[in-house]
Amino acid sequence: MYHHTAFYISNKDNKKKLIEGIISGEILSDYIDLKGALFSELTVNKIIEEEKRHGRFDVVTSTKNSLEKSSEGERRKALLAHIISKKPDYIIVDNVFDNLDVNAQENIVSTLSDLSKQISIIQIANRRLDILPFIEKVYKLQEGNLIDDVHLKNQPTQPNFIASIPKYESQIQIKGNTLIKFNDVTINYKDRTIVKNIFWEVKKEEFWHLKGPNGSGKSTLLSLITGDNVKGYNKDVMLFGVKKGSGESVWDIKKKIGYFSSEMLRGFKRLDSIGNMIASGFYDTIGLYKTPTNAQIKITHQWLHVLNMYDIRKKNFLELSRGHQRLVLIARAMVKNPPLLILDEPLTGLDDNDISLFSELINKIAQESNTSILYVSHRKEPGLNPDYIYELIPGECGSIGREITQ
Repeated sequence: MYHHTAFYISNKDNKKKLIEGIISGEILSDYIDLKGALFSELTVNKIIEEEKRHGRFDVVTSTKNSLEKSSEGERRKALLAHIISKKPDYIIVDNVFDNLDVNAQENIVSTLSDLSKQISIIQIANRRLDILPFIEKVYKLQEGNLIDDVHLKNQPTQPNFIASIPKYESQIQIKGNTLIKFNDVTINYKDRTIVKNIFWEVKKEEFWHLKGPNGSGKSTLLSLITGDNVKGYNKDVMLFGVKKGSGESVWDIKKKIGYFSSEMLRGFKRLDSIGNMIASGFYDTIGLYKTPTNAQIKITHQWLHVLNMYDIRKKNFLELSRGHQRLVLIARAMVKNPPLLILDEPLTGLDDNDISLFSELINKIAQESNTSILYVSHRKEPGLNPDYIYELIPGECGSIGREITQ
């Protein structure tokens, strides 16, 4: 009989110390002197560094690629197969579903469920809904101490964001009511069709969820919208009232878009204050290099009040938690009052509390501003309330799309 345990943690908890405590047997004494293995992004990154340093691939995917050149799904599958081949006594699985689409998640659950009949599984999760179905015991960390997890009844909560979204005197003018329009758009790369016969229209003040499994073409559609994909020039694509290829520049398009991706956090290394980070959104720069106008300072202060961060506006941005950094970057994307806000896989790596805050802010922006929102993710987030869903459905001849009204 194998025992299966989960640790439900927040991003404030010291995950590294928790993992070290499990491996040493300090936290779970039953595992002292047993051979364990860690199935984690931490392990993937370590192996990739070894690949770069030594030029050899100890772990390869089914397509014979190195981990560095593989997708998230391929990396997870290859790492798990590698770990199983080492015949450990137990496996620690850490945030196992991050960046995986629904099908890949189901495959991981199936594989781990079968594996749980042979060895013990210890899960670390920062989302309650991600706890594996065969887990028998769930613990939480409270002030560094291990306690049994108790499923509390939902209590009414007070809103976190009280101040109103800033009211702007004007917004970039767009001809008509349509921001984005794809009319029978097909995108090919050599002999491979990525998306086929896409008909999709995003209008002013709409909240959309673009969904689909990994590799279905979400990034391709995004690159067409942001103007970064040259294949948009000979297609029937309208961007902000202008037909693609009729003389607009990529920078003209980007001025109309507020953009956030969880990947952006890797680019912010400067020691900038929270206030400066928000104000830098007026110039689309990483860091503030110009002196904002009085009007821009006023809007920045209004966003600081929305986030309840006005009193800490001079604090270093990098000292904030991962979740609060994302709130600041959303305000940064919104200060210029863009017609369109794109949120590209924005929730990766967040815990339940951070996701609740993030969702509340996005819903507030949707309700109180005239900015359209395009939320891009392979999974539906229960706390977010988009008006419409555009789903990409993969097929042998490329992904087709369909609209779903909420």
